[in-house]
Amino acid sequence: MKRLMMAMALAAYGAFAAGELDDAQLIGATDKARAIDYACGEKMTFTLTLKNAKEYPADTYFVSWKRTGDDGKTESGKLPLEKTPFVYTTSIDKPGFVRLTAYVTDAKGNAYKKTLHADPNTIEGRRALNRWERADKRVFFDGGAGAEPAKIQSVPEPADFDAFWARHKERLAKVPLKADLVEIPLKDTRVKAYAVTIACAGPRPSTGYMTVPTAPGKYPISMSFHGYGHSGNGKGHVIQPPTYGATDRIFFNFSPHGYELLREPEYYDEFYRSLMNGNRTFGFYDEQNKDPENSYFSGFTYRIMRALQYLKTRPEWDGKNIRVAGGSMGGLQSMWAAGLDPDVTLAEPSIPWNCDIGGRDTLKRIIDPWYIHETPALRYYDNVNLAKRIPKTCTVNITRAGLGDYCCPPSGIWAMWNNLKCPKKCRWVQGSTHGHIPPEGMGNQEFVVEEN
Repeated sequence: MKRLMMAMALAAYGAFAAGELDDAQLIGATDKARAIDYACGEKMTFTLTLKNAKEYPADTYFVSWKRTGDDGKTESGKLPLEKTPFVYTTSIDKPGFVRLTAYVTDAKGNAYKKTLHADPNTIEGRRALNRWERADKRVFFDGGAGAEPAKIQSVPEPADFDAFWARHKERLAKVPLKADLVEIPLKDTRVKAYAVTIACAGPRPSTGYMTVPTAPGKYPISMSFHGYGHSGNGKGHVIQPPTYGATDRIFFNFSPHGYELLREPEYYDEFYRSLMNGNRTFGFYDEQNKDPENSYFSGFTYRIMRALQYLKTRPEWDGKNIRVAGGSMGGLQSMWAAGLDPDVTLAEPSIPWNCDIGGRDTLKRIIDPWYIHETPALRYYDNVNLAKRIPKTCTVNITRAGLGDYCCPPSGIWAMWNNLKCPKKCRWVQGSTHGHIPPEGMGNQEFVVEEN
């Protein structure tokens, strides 16, 4: 049923000033150029190649690998790091995805961790150091392949789904649309900047920073959403006041939590502490998520709808174009915006979070441990269901989806994709996790799926 031919390919790309694998990358590809073009039961063949490695003593390093999948099957192994390709063949008998992970270890099974050799006293070295702090320092591959993903579906949506959102919009409409603006001085007189607070339904107002061109004319709206965050100290996921702005658009930097703007760091420290419930942060409280009205996402969606309502009252708006964009939780918000406001014309989510949130536990698809547990109440906020409500006047462009991203699993993104009836496009990257993208120029496998 399965065929394993195990080994690794080593290629020395010049001399490096560090350990044998400090510049190495483990690059993977499938035998089909598009790793989603397999039929159920068809063989999928992965080939992994280790690039940019120096020579090393025999029996020094090993490869630990594991296959999981939406079919619940698991297979794993360990083998010496050799100079022939690592080829792994598997299949899946139902619509869904297979995940293959592999990483280099020492003889004791400890993952090889790269060492940075940049000079922190130079500008380039400091930049490298900053990137390094956020990098996965293993030599690894995390990717996958899909069988008949166009058939992937989630659980049925709630029978009163549209009535629920109609009630939400009615509550929001009862709150007068009033905005308070505090101007933020900018050196560039071509743009004006504001801290904006808009009266809203739910626990807090809708807040964010806006920039508007000063030249007379009509401009499109661009709204930016942020990823998940709960760090304080006035930094982290606290959005900062603008120091410049675009001259060709109305730009709104949305604050997901509706906290006050232009406050001291201590305020944000306390704000984020107030979102904690034991060791859980916002959105992850199982008890709260039993009721769609009590879920943290309820206030979130009020604030998104209200910000868009306000932006459309700006006299500078061209009356036609509204773009929403963001990554991870920002991708989730982008899809909410497009599904809840029919005037949105372009949604550009990247690695969109919480697709198939309403069916992940029921359907037993694979996912990383860091995820929100399924409840029937969360199906109202599932992008899989809101995708159906995005009109054909909007285009959805998913700028990145990772075949190794199980914070935002491929099966969930495909369940959402299959419900989109508007023009749509998605860029899939092999070996890309939630935070890691393989370096360019190493034979990376990526492809674009597009439907009009």
